[in-house]
Amino acid sequence: MKKSLLAGGLILALACMRGIAASPGGESAPASPAKADGIAGKVVETMTAASYTYVLVDTGGKKVWAAAPQFAVKAGDAVAVAEVMPMTNYHSKTLNRTFEVVYFSGNVMVNGTRSVPAGAAAELPKDHPTTAGAARPAAPDLSGIKRAANGQTVAEIHAGKAKFAGKPIAVRGRVVKYNAMILGKNWLHIRDGSGADGTNDLTVTTATNARLGDLVLVTGVLASDRDFGGGYKYTLIVEDATVVVE
Repeated sequence: MKKSLLAGGLILALACMRGIAASPGGESAPASPAKADGIAGKVVETMTAASYTYVLVDTGGKKVWAAAPQFAVKAGDAVAVAEVMPMTNYHSKTLNRTFEVVYFSGNVMVNGTRSVPAGAAAELPKDHPTTAGAARPAAPDLSGIKRAANGQTVAEIHAGKAKFAGKPIAVRGRVVKYNAMILGKNWLHIRDGSGADGTNDLTVTTATNARLGDLVLVTGVLASDRDFGGGYKYTLIVEDATVVVE
């Protein structure tokens, strides 16, 4: 009974975390951890290397490694790791070890309490219940967003992929999804109200901190058809962009 309650609690906690940071239209987690957007289970091993904490998580079906910017955790703790990015054949120079796969994240809960590194999205309120069906925050207001000077809209960037790929672009939009310090970068999804499903969202990596709902001006070189492995492919992405929170 206790084991089933623990598993249920982890699933509920993970569902709550997705509700805070998931982008609109995010898909629910499949049963297989290798294809999921989150991992939940009991920590059986942990280690710290450089600025990351690594945990070996027993999901009940298999054991998988996850990593996030340093956080307090010990063997036996229950963890829920959301918004993961799998990296296959990942080699840690600090540990001098190659992992078959590590799921990197900036969104972790330990024993039902969210652990948020500096610069990550805002913490849950202290009295926030970790229950299923938690209401998602209101979607950012995309009305009235002005085009960047000499810049493009998100829809124009998608429509002009061949024209803009490999060249500097400038776009203003609101942050609709944010993951802090995954592989040393902050990952943003921005929208400006232009485009339809599939052409209304632009992925950005940057060293700048931001929050959900921030209005940002993004400048950088547009890359196309980037494949980071583990199923993470981006038709368009602005890497190492300059981001100004307005």
